[in-house]
Amino acid sequence: MGKNVKIKAARALLGLSQKDLAEKVGVTRQTIVAIEKGDYNPTINLCRAICRALGQTLDQLFWEEEQ
Repeated sequence: MGKNVKIKAARALLGLSQKDLAEKVGVTRQTIVAIEKGDYNPTINLCRAICRALGQTLDQLFWEEEQ
């Protein structure tokens, strides 16, 4: 699993800090850091919460094209 730059970009576009996003979805800032770095694989429920908070779809934020 690679870095999730899509979440970071979507978050930045909305002017949200990692702490802001974490508070919106009910996790710690460290969890958001780990997801963005690719060190943590979030549950589907957390993925959906992140998508709702960022106004994006699962495909937009989490789908990785085959290399």
